[in-house]
Amino acid sequence: MIKSGLKWMFLIIGTIIGAGYASGRELWQFFGHGSSLAILLFTLMFTSCCYTIMSISYQKQTGHYLPVLRAIVGKHLTGIYDWMIIIYLFTTTVVMLAGSGATWQAFHFSYRFGVLAIVIPLVLLFVWDVKGIVIVNSFVLPLLIAGLLFVLILFISDQQLSLFGYVSEMDNWMSAFPFTALNILPLIAVLGAIGNQMKHKGEVWIASVGSGVLIGTISYLYNNSLIQISEDIILYEIPLFAILKHYPYEMMLFMSAMLWIAIFTTAASGTLGLVTRFREYVRQPLWILALGLIAVMLPLTSFGFSTLIQYLYPLYGFLNLYVLAALLIHPAISRYKSR
Repeated sequence: MIKSGLKWMFLIIGTIIGAGYASGRELWQFFGHGSSLAILLFTLMFTSCCYTIMSISYQKQTGHYLPVLRAIVGKHLTGIYDWMIIIYLFTTTVVMLAGSGATWQAFHFSYRFGVLAIVIPLVLLFVWDVKGIVIVNSFVLPLLIAGLLFVLILFISDQQLSLFGYVSEMDNWMSAFPFTALNILPLIAVLGAIGNQMKHKGEVWIASVGSGVLIGTISYLYNNSLIQISEDIILYEIPLFAILKHYPYEMMLFMSAMLWIAIFTTAASGTLGLVTRFREYVRQPLWILALGLIAVMLPLTSFGFSTLIQYLYPLYGFLNLYVLAALLIHPAISRYKSR
């Protein structure tokens, strides 16, 4: 049960810690100064939402997200949010493919080589169905989390920063709601695909609480570090590199590899949500569905990754506020109906 719970925990974190989050761009877009209370609220709401989504998935033993979405927003709004999830996952995955191209380009490889470097393992991942992405996440996510925490703790220690120096600054607390809402759509898509693989309710508790505490801690440390270099962030498309400039080039190489892993896990989660959604209509192995979807995405990879984060992420965060509210009150409504 513990092993399975940790497996789902890494799947959740792999869905959330994408290139936008790992680079620091997404956190700085929503948080920054005065966000201690916002990050605490995000942690609590994120844990609650993960628990609710996983509980519904477990109870219904789902193989894709549609039954979970219907239970959350009702049958009348399911169609609207279904399309929103499809568009969100599609656009996010396109940008991750483009992000891989840009990452390899920075090291003097061709852009096309960089895109192929993610496309080939992404398709191969689904040869093993859903188990492929779960196994890969279990291996690469601990490495990504450890790398990110190492850099942040090292920076905080070297700069002699106070971990609690900004706790009293709470005026940005409202940003917790759109930030949490933004991250809900991919969670519904991914966790809805694994309901039929959960065996015990305890897995839900381990995964939801574990991922909430871990993502909340990383968010607080990361935001605290970014505040220290706020004047430099404007000069960097990837804020993490403003932290890394204080360290040897080898550290930059290592964290660039970690960023690529974050890009890969986000692309894998987005593809998982899409292929499991369409599997019942196109009865083919998941890798063939993944290959078809990615082939459609490839011509669109010319769009930039920072553009998506700047314009689409806040828009999705706003549109998903209803889903966030529905998830937060769902446990109370379920108890009322069961009486």
